[in-house]
Amino acid sequence: MRTTAGWLTQTAVVLLLFGIVAAAVRFAESRLAFIPTRGEQRTPQAFGIAFTAITLHTADGETIRAWHLPHATPRARVLYFHGNGGNLSLWADVLAGIWHQGFDIVALDYRGYGLSSGSPSERGLYRDVDALLAHTPQQPHASAPLVYWGRSLGTVMAAYAAAQRAPDGVILESGFPTMRSVLETQPITWLFSWLSSYTFPTADWMSTVRAPVLVLHGDKDRVIRYRLGQRLFDRLSGPKRFVTLPGVDHNDPIAADWPLYWDAVRGFAESLTSSSRPQ
Repeated sequence: MRTTAGWLTQTAVVLLLFGIVAAAVRFAESRLAFIPTRGEQRTPQAFGIAFTAITLHTADGETIRAWHLPHATPRARVLYFHGNGGNLSLWADVLAGIWHQGFDIVALDYRGYGLSSGSPSERGLYRDVDALLAHTPQQPHASAPLVYWGRSLGTVMAAYAAAQRAPDGVILESGFPTMRSVLETQPITWLFSWLSSYTFPTADWMSTVRAPVLVLHGDKDRVIRYRLGQRLFDRLSGPKRFVTLPGVDHNDPIAADWPLYWDAVRGFAESLTSSSRPQ
């Protein structure tokens, strides 16, 4: 029979190994979740669009870079939250495409991205969103509804923003219900995800949101699987519409003349009349 000392030794070893693995996961999580690029390589001016650089200050002392692409007669005002890779410069062509469809846009670089200070973390990104909301006027102009638009990781930030301050509408593009759902197809990463402090609970943030939601998702997405977009959609409780983007992978560019995509976006913005806005 094993002695009490033997059991205690084995238990101590198991706990030590568990602690080492947990510490390794916590150390690696930000490096796996965020792929930032520093600097500012190009701006909307490269696409012939005038813009204003904005400096935001977070409650925890970071300085955040944002761009405003003003539009004289916007269909809607968009707060845009980009994905986990690159910086605003990488997303400049996406922002230009949205602007050309008739939208006024404000987009930010999360902490640790572009010209923003600090290092990214889930909690930190929420503070960045708080700073953007504080900068955004409370009441949108009657002719220009306020839309939070997030793509990939940005869908979490759009959902968080909507939970803090109700917009007129939300666009969730290539999104997911939780980070754990993204990792569930790989047993090892799914197991390690239970040790992570990151949750990115898009669906939970959206649970209190009653604004209309447009969900866009490519059916060939190999990063955020199509079924995850469907699961996120199923958990939305307010007015909602799901648009499948046939043949589109996660990082595929959207053509400027693709009716399926842009008709859905424009139609969604035009549907946000004063009677449909949250009070």
